Amino acid sequence: MQAPALAARDLSRTYGRGSTRFDALRGVSLDVADGETLAIVGKSGSGKSTLMHVLALLDRPTAGTVEVAGIDTARLSGRSLNRTRNEVFGFVFQQFFLTPNQTVLENVALPLTIRGVGRKQRRQRAMAALDQLDMADKAGNRAVDLSGGQKQRVAIARALVSEPRILMADEPTGNLDSATGATVEDILFGLNRDRGITLIVVTHDDELASRCDRRVRIRDGVVADEEVAA
Repeated sequence: MQAPALAARDLSRTYGRGSTRFDALRGVSLDVADGETLAIVGKSGSGKSTLMHVLALLDRPTAGTVEVAGIDTARLSGRSLNRTRNEVFGFVFQQFFLTPNQTVLENVALPLTIRGVGRKQRRQRAMAALDQLDMADKAGNRAVDLSGGQKQRVAIARALVSEPRILMADEPTGNLDSATGATVEDILFGLNRDRGITLIVVTHDDELASRCDRRVRIRDGVVADEEVAA
């Protein structure tokens, strides 16, 4: 039997101590199948973004485990953990997190630069990712000169350049108008459909969540309910 692409086992995440203690996650267990689209929904402060950060190995749980393709990541050292995160996950955020005065090409190639990929291969792979998002003609533009929709396309290209198996999108349309947001949604779900990338979306947008195979609602750090698409 194939292991889930991602599995959470009794995850807890606590911040502070004593009178300032806050339990952001309280015993969350969750499996994500390979190629699935999953929405994690909830109000602000519910723990949904904390759950994404822990699942994506951006943060360590206080208790519990995260397994990636059956591998317990708690057993990985710092370097191995970083390599697993960089090879498995791609990230798309509401705030884009582009370096404004660098070119589009430089922004997209950044994950490859960090991994020590040579300049020629960086350029080839970054241009290929931009081409998929219809942004190749903007490769030499500075990121600061792009529209919001163009910035999000560049952010998606940057997430794809490392050929991730799992794409994490945290409020990916939150800073976009409805028409541009719909286009970005179509891109994300197209990547899932055409390339089999597992897509996990953190959102408070019920319409976006309804496009996913499954929706998990987080409330006060626990899984309050779960709904599978009809």
